[in-house]
Parts: sequence; structure tokens; C-alpha cells
Amino acid sequence: MSKILIVMSAADVWERADGSAYPTGYWAEELAAPHEKFVQAGFTVDFASPGGVLQPLDAHSANPEVAGPDCAHHVQHAERALREFGPLLKLDEVDVADYVALVLPGGHGPVVDLYQDADLGRLLTEADAAGKVIGAVCHGPAGLLSAIDAEGRWVFEGRRMAAFTDEEEQLFGTADNAPWLLAATLRDRGAAHSGGPAYQAYTVRDRNLFTGQNPASSAPMAQEIVAALAEEK
Repeated sequence: MSKILIVMSAADVWERADGSAYPTGYWAEELAAPHEKFVQAGFTVDFASPGGVLQPLDAHSANPEVAGPDCAHHVQHAERALREFGPLLKLDEVDVADYVALVLPGGHGPVVDLYQDADLGRLLTEADAAGKVIGAVCHGPAGLLSAIDAEGRWVFEGRRMAAFTDEEEQLFGTADNAPWLLAATLRDRGAAHSGGPAYQAYTVRDRNLFTGQNPASSAPMAQEIVAALAEEK
């Protein structure tokens, strides 16, 4: 049975520009919606993180006033999936050859650790070179920044992608004191970043790279990945 790897952050705190601590964790919908789509399509899903650390749930993603009326379903699905999987795999022990796709959900964690994680960078570089499917949603695309080749070049330079926009970060209330903004940084590094209306589903495909702008983009991105993998069979 084909396997997909969901790579989570291990961060539970986002240090702000003024040194204050902002609690963070995985965003339920961004983990649950892709997992649900992948399992329904017949894939086995593994979870990994730096050091195999299980990141906590971001409490905002369990608040219907923030995350919408379906958030309870996403929280329950994510917690059950993680509980049933058991201890997370350690990124430094993962072999990319075992998977047909790598997927990076968000929450603010990826801007804390995954953007500079060398083990993730290795996996993404190997996956892209092999033409494997790579997916990232919301703040997950921060993890793409870790993929630096032997010549010091960013593997995804020039590629079209979506990510949580600077406008959305401002609307969420976390832009002004952020150490850096994701969409702006992706553009500065050479990505062809584009965005849709704030908090509306928006996805971009560039060859084997599938990205989504925000939590609402999680299920559409996953569905596009499932369709692309079906074409490869």
C-alpha cells in the first residue's frame, strides 16, 4: 500500500520579535483534512517531526469563532489519528523512498523550526529530485525554505506557490510582532508567490509541488494530491 508522510513541526512556542512567547501547535484542520482525504483514498499515512516530538494542538484551531463550525470534527480526527499512529517518526531516520508524497501542514510551528531543519531539507531535496509529490499548506510552506542544494541554492526558487499571506497574518493579529512574515520571505527568496482572498480556499500547483494558502485550502490541496497520485498509477 502506498504511503504518504505528514511532517509536523515540533514547536510549541513561537518567540516573537520582542522576545515574548506565543503558544503554538498544529492547526487541526490542516492536519485532519488532508489525513482524512488520504486515508479515504486508500493511502497509509505516517507522521514525523524533528526528534519525533509530538506537537500540541493549537488551541485557536479548536475555537469555532476562529476556525469555523467544523473545527470540532477536525480536532477529533487529528487527535484520533495521532493517537492511533503512536510515537512519531524522527525526521533524521526517515527514508524518502518509502513514500509517494510528503505533506507539510501549518500552525505557526514551521516558522519556528521546519524552515531551517536540515533533515527536512534533505528529504524535500531528494523528493523533488525524484519527482515525488510535495504538499504544504498555510505556514507549512515555511518548511520548503529548508531545501538547500549542494551549491547553496534554494531548491524551490522560481516555483509557483501559495502560503498564508501577509494580509492574513495581519488580520489574525500576529503580523506586527512577527520575526518574519512567510509570504514576504518566500518572495524574497525567489518564489513566485500568489494569493487569493483572505481565508478563502486557494491552491497552486507547480509540477510536483502542491500548496494551499490557509486552513480552508487544506482539503482542496489534499484532493489535488490524491488526483495527481491516481494519475501516476
